[in-house]
Amino acid sequence: MEKAYMLISCEIGEEQLLYSQLKEIPEVKSCLITYGSYDIVAEFITDTPAQMNEVITTKIRKLQKIRSTITLRVIN
Repeated sequence: MEKAYMLISCEIGEEQLLYSQLKEIPEVKSCLITYGSYDIVAEFITDTPAQMNEVITTKIRKLQKIRSTITLRVIN
């Protein structure tokens, strides 16, 4: 099992839309809107590192309104 947290910065005023889009991704287990340098924190889990890369590159980072991301992988 692979677990990661992603810190997401989005365009101003687009937090709710992006939050809704992230919640539709099956691998995203939790999602929080925050204030400060990052607008959203998303936790996601996959079975393999390859699936993790796929979720990051094709499902999350392709969403419109995202300006930047930082992914924090959890090592067990």
